Amino acid sequence: MTVFPERMGEYIKYSVAGETYTSYAPKPLPPIPAIEMQKIHPLLDRANIALGRLDGLSILLPDPSLFLYMYIRKEAVLSSQIEGTQSSLSDLLLYESNEVAGVPNQDIVEVSNYVAAMEHGLKRIQGGFPLSLRLIREMHEVLLSKGRGSGKQPGEFRRSQNWIGGTRPGNAKFVPPPPERLMDLLGALENFLHDETVTLPVLVKAALAHHQFETIHPFLDGNGRLGRLLITFILCVESILHQPMLYLSLYFKTHRQAYYDHLQLVRETGDWEEWIRFFLKGVIETADQAVTTAQMILKLFTEDRKNIETIGKPSASTLIVHHYLQKYPITEAKKVVKHCKITLPTANKSLHHLADLGTVKEVTGKTRNKIYVYQKYLDILSEGA
Repeated sequence: MTVFPERMGEYIKYSVAGETYTSYAPKPLPPIPAIEMQKIHPLLDRANIALGRLDGLSILLPDPSLFLYMYIRKEAVLSSQIEGTQSSLSDLLLYESNEVAGVPNQDIVEVSNYVAAMEHGLKRIQGGFPLSLRLIREMHEVLLSKGRGSGKQPGEFRRSQNWIGGTRPGNAKFVPPPPERLMDLLGALENFLHDETVTLPVLVKAALAHHQFETIHPFLDGNGRLGRLLITFILCVESILHQPMLYLSLYFKTHRQAYYDHLQLVRETGDWEEWIRFFLKGVIETADQAVTTAQMILKLFTEDRKNIETIGKPSASTLIVHHYLQKYPITEAKKVVKHCKITLPTANKSLHHLADLGTVKEVTGKTRNKIYVYQKYLDILSEGA
């Protein structure tokens, strides 16, 4: 373990109600002394290659927007699961299609909020709005707009001390900086994001910014989810990704304790290089998984289309319904009628054909108001979630 005392932040002692605790204020980015790039170059090269393959998916996929639509929802589920929710991707899709029976309400509301916050941020950035403290606050307001977090100052930076682990600052695992230091630290982070004199590779910049955001912990709730989104947004703003297709939540969830340990290691030793190496391994693993997932989905769609083409004349309308299911893999006939602009008898016949082919499953067992699930597609998307 390498220790860099000059990189370590400031420990600030407080005494409240007779109990003493220590909060931590990090030094501004970039780290000084500078990152030892020779320690991370092999992983950085592999990460850049993996990201290039991921970004190239937009050429391979017949409709990248469909993949992105579902991938964003998988990320919302995973990121929310890290924070303790129990909802699945199927729960979210049922909620969005108003088929909410049996869905744990508070959990799924949080996941739905996350999708809305992400989409709000992406729309703003694509419209030319800068990645800024204002945008982060806007996203936070959407994230906590309803549900469990709605009483925790949505859209506002905290005005009181928070902590991580434990029941109070005195027995917490980590105490972020005090509220009076918050705006200076956040201002420095925003300056780092836009400082054109910083020549660090974008992936290194994203790793540093995510860590700094989590250490500052500027909100009473939602810091983890926004901090993970920050990674993807930096890659998009810097044009490393043309579409927001990299999300590290599954990696952080799978290696949760190692993730927390690496965050704390930087605070205790100033060893940014070890954190960046962990982060880059996550980029490689996540990008490779996304590419594999996309290839599996593409293969499934191709095979299912070939099967549909064997049924003869009904294949034309059935293919239309199959394409609709790629965005809405849990549905019922009335929704097919609305979205596909076909009659109810045609929708029912198409769904029956798909069920006979094994493409979809009817899951209610009812004679009316049947719900169909594109299960093989959902299984691929839901891996890890």
